[in-house]
Amino acid sequence: MIDIIEPQSLPRREDARFLTGVGRFTADLQRDGQLHAVLVRSPHAHACITGIDASEALAMPGVVAVHTAQDLAADGLGTMPCVAQMSDGSALTIPPRHALASERVRHVGDPVALLLAHSRAAALDAQQFVAVEYDPLPALIDAASALEAGAMQLWQQAPGNLAFHFRRGDAAATAAAFAAAAHVVELDIANPRVSALPLEPRAGLAEYDAASGLFTLTATAQGLHDIRAQLAGPVFGLPEDRFRLLAHDVGGGFGLKNFLYPEWVLLPWAARRHARAVMWVAERGEELCAAAHGRDVQAAARLALDRDGLFVALEVRFVANLGAYLSGTGPAVTTRAAPTAMGGIYAIPHVYMESRGVFTNTSPVDAYRGAGKPEANFVIERLVDAAARRCGFDALELRRRNAMHAFPHHTSLGMVIDGGRFAVNIERAAGLADRDGFEARRAASAARGRLRGLGVGCFLETSRGNPSEGAEVLFADDGTVELRLGTESHGQGHETAFAQIAAARLGLPVDAFRFIQADTARVRMGHGHGGARSMHMGGGALARALALALDKARPIAAQLLQADAAEVVFEGGHFTVPASARRVALHEVARAAREAGGARDGEPGGLDSFVAVEDAPFTFPNGCHVAEVEIDPDTGQVTLLRYLCVDDYGALINPRLAQGQVQGGVAQGIGQALGELIVYDAHSGQLISGSLMDYALPHANTLPDLEVHLDGTPTDANPLGVKGTGQAGSIAAPQAVMNAVIDALSPLGIDHLDMPATPERVWRAIRAAC
Repeated sequence: MIDIIEPQSLPRREDARFLTGVGRFTADLQRDGQLHAVLVRSPHAHACITGIDASEALAMPGVVAVHTAQDLAADGLGTMPCVAQMSDGSALTIPPRHALASERVRHVGDPVALLLAHSRAAALDAQQFVAVEYDPLPALIDAASALEAGAMQLWQQAPGNLAFHFRRGDAAATAAAFAAAAHVVELDIANPRVSALPLEPRAGLAEYDAASGLFTLTATAQGLHDIRAQLAGPVFGLPEDRFRLLAHDVGGGFGLKNFLYPEWVLLPWAARRHARAVMWVAERGEELCAAAHGRDVQAAARLALDRDGLFVALEVRFVANLGAYLSGTGPAVTTRAAPTAMGGIYAIPHVYMESRGVFTNTSPVDAYRGAGKPEANFVIERLVDAAARRCGFDALELRRRNAMHAFPHHTSLGMVIDGGRFAVNIERAAGLADRDGFEARRAASAARGRLRGLGVGCFLETSRGNPSEGAEVLFADDGTVELRLGTESHGQGHETAFAQIAAARLGLPVDAFRFIQADTARVRMGHGHGGARSMHMGGGALARALALALDKARPIAAQLLQADAAEVVFEGGHFTVPASARRVALHEVARAAREAGGARDGEPGGLDSFVAVEDAPFTFPNGCHVAEVEIDPDTGQVTLLRYLCVDDYGALINPRLAQGQVQGGVAQGIGQALGELIVYDAHSGQLISGSLMDYALPHANTLPDLEVHLDGTPTDANPLGVKGTGQAGSIAAPQAVMNAVIDALSPLGIDHLDMPATPERVWRAIRAAC
């Protein structure tokens, strides 16, 4: 049952502490006598380690220890797990990944030694004096090359450098549809490697209490319960309750901070080994070379159409570069996530996809904002644009004609889409963008020697992530209420939005609520924010927990009011009997409930309530984005003139927060389309884009106003009617921008260009066409 909350664009409660400089970030923490850690990392993409001499570093002032893989092995530490599973039942090869490399390094930035010192300065000074001898080996950087016959084998366990070969869909039926089609459009589509690059780099502080045997790790991490599960048993061989993981304020993540990293193993181990707190703070260069990268997927794709332009079949064959090791959920990006959105908003009777995961000498790849859904949507939207251009259809009309319109819609790959106004979004976006007036604008640009293009990109997000989530509501003696959620914010505004939900349900002011998150000792369960799931999963669980608390309260209120429970009405924070003037406040009922009895069988006592949601359905955020660009043909410079979107996120709790989430995602998607690119030297495997001088983030002065129009259709997948907003912008923006760039270049005969559309790449394409 949906019970939609009246949307309110309240200011973020958390902003006050950020704007006044009292935010609490991991790197600011201090413990008496703490040690500072740095990692000695490989400068080679692939090499044998022939020796490590730390004597010179150990002799330097303030240095306490230098540890290698042999020290970890002596303590019996296990390998870091990959928790992904193949949903088609195929095999997944998981080579061992140790927190410190022992015999061989496999990518630039692979950690080789852990150095501890009394100060960060001393640790950094000594870092360069740890002498590691390497015997360099040839490196494989490109996934397609790694699959070639005769390519060097990176892992004995993975013949052909193949981690998995995943298949989904009816190959025979799809092939038959292609054979009968009037039109077939084929493209090789690259979704290149990028870094999430959150504003706050990773940092961690580990402590160990010898008396209790409890490890505490405070880190800029997300999904702490899942990280704890991977850290405790598989690596340390200990029960989960021996580890407490917590995070304070976290400055961005976008997927990068969701995973178990070598540092989260090394810090607790070192804290126990030295009986001291141990702090580590990453430098920006470390994040670019050693934190998980995103995307890096090549697609051979084709779309079949009938004579009227109706889509009849789609075939996509992915090659996913997984890097040197399998990150925690890396294989799931193109096997579990991408199929849910394959085909986007379109009704396509036959879809078949394959995905091959490949090992290379690069940093591991894992989920980055959208994770699989951007790759799937980019493929179909580029194919649709190419089909319109090559087969003589109007690009907008082709999208409208093929958009899903009858619901529930069962996709070829097994998803059930519950609803959406896909065609209406396209029409509204076209109107807002003044598509009818575009040719006049194109002519005006041409008169100035510029090329102008208009690009459309639709998207379908499949929002849920892990299908289970929990929420707990605790009533305090002072009348405040604690909300304990497992979805974990890193800047989205959870502290505000969840309080709004509770305030609307309980009739209390927003400041009556205290938000508790990211602490495995205080939050019962949680699977983090990944998958645009916070409002759907966390908010849905919270709504149910609040309803349970009110259900518990009603008979107690009736007793206090000396009335039948059926007579009692709850409104505005009070239980009342409408036939009389009697009423009692919720906090008084909570006090009476506490006095009446405590917790039983692990369930909260009084009005305190915990709800775990299991096997929740997906929600389907969707929309249509339009970009308009102008290109200087003499330099290849692309100027983004306008960007707008018409999006459906269901019911909204806080429209201002939703708009901010969309704009942030759009900015990241624009960055991917126009500049961001992780580049390795093809021969040595050396990281070329290892600093912000070489990795081209979008700048504020390169972005136009990002126009967000929100028009939602509520879903019944949760009690609030909400859909996720967190990933949508980064899913939609790349295709909208690239379609605009290619539209601008189309008069020159160019109908395909790989991301990013950098000035050099565009200039070269123009020169080749001329």
